[in-house]
Amino acid sequence: MDKLFEVFDTDLDAIEIGAAILGTGGGGNPYIGKLRCRLQLQQGRRIKVIPIDELRDDALVVSLGGIGAPVVGVEKIEQGEECLRAVHALEDDLGCKVDALISSEIGGANSMEPMLTAAQAGIPVVDGDGMGRAFPEMQMCTWSIYGHRSTPSAMADEKGNIVIIKNTRNEVWVETLARANVVAMGAAAGIAMAPMKGSYVKKVAIRSTITQALSLGNSVLKAQRDNTDPIAAVLAHEDGRLLMTGKIIDLERHLKGGFAVGHIFIQGFGDFSGDKGQIDIQNEFLVFHRNNQVEICVPDLIVVLDVDTGLPITTEVLRYGQRIAVLALPCDDLLRTPEALKVVGPAAFGYPEVTFTPMPSSKNKEGKR
Repeated sequence: MDKLFEVFDTDLDAIEIGAAILGTGGGGNPYIGKLRCRLQLQQGRRIKVIPIDELRDDALVVSLGGIGAPVVGVEKIEQGEECLRAVHALEDDLGCKVDALISSEIGGANSMEPMLTAAQAGIPVVDGDGMGRAFPEMQMCTWSIYGHRSTPSAMADEKGNIVIIKNTRNEVWVETLARANVVAMGAAAGIAMAPMKGSYVKKVAIRSTITQALSLGNSVLKAQRDNTDPIAAVLAHEDGRLLMTGKIIDLERHLKGGFAVGHIFIQGFGDFSGDKGQIDIQNEFLVFHRNNQVEICVPDLIVVLDVDTGLPITTEVLRYGQRIAVLALPCDDLLRTPEALKVVGPAAFGYPEVTFTPMPSSKNKEGKR
């Protein structure tokens, strides 16, 4: 592990922006997570990041993050050690010592949670994640898609409660039982999943997503400093496509079963004057419709940015009247296989009539991030 690098205080603003963009509206707002990471650094702890290829094959790597509804996270502030307690509970249950942590999803607040917990535990966080974006359910991680069993899993809330989930029939049941528990915990908790060997993480994780979020966020900040177009900067950085600019003219959003669900309705302006857009939500932005026709859907990324600043707007802070740009960004190839589409394709979200058509991506073709 001699090729570790560190995340410093000056990196956190950029990671916050990049992770919120990659979160496709979900994963929780990373602002509070950024402040909590900043506090750890101010207290003398360090956030060490290890590239995936530097992991030992026998290293024990735990995937973790927050679970719940993003809209709750705005008002219910975490105690701060939920994920750390979940990791310790997992170590106690299995009688092992965890070597590194990895984010379940790089999108949103769950980009910050593993860095925070790694700093608290004094271990590194892996430069990668299980989604390359955010998804609302845990079985949608690449490690679950390609064969990892996530049990035992440990959950912890801000009150000190610990729940350990064991021996489920499949990965969907881990999500089902965790979701029921998180509702009882107040719709927000930390969860740590069964350890994976480093050799397995190297095969199935989406790589370099912490550095991707950092670089993406820096591209937005540079555009703001240079007074150039931040929307264009995001599109160029991620090989994306502008779907629409418009104003939110109606918003339906409510909490259902631990998820924020609903729809955004958009009236186009500028080059999209006369167009009407709709985005369907389940924590994340799932499907984009233009004039009642589906254009982009999961697992490719649908991103909503402030049209003037290029800053991401997450589902819990959407408001009537916001002027937005809607972008489509290509997902990683690991999410485009037949196995993955059964779990993260449109049918998995209740859209059996929608066919996923991958957007072209030179990044995926070249195997670059």
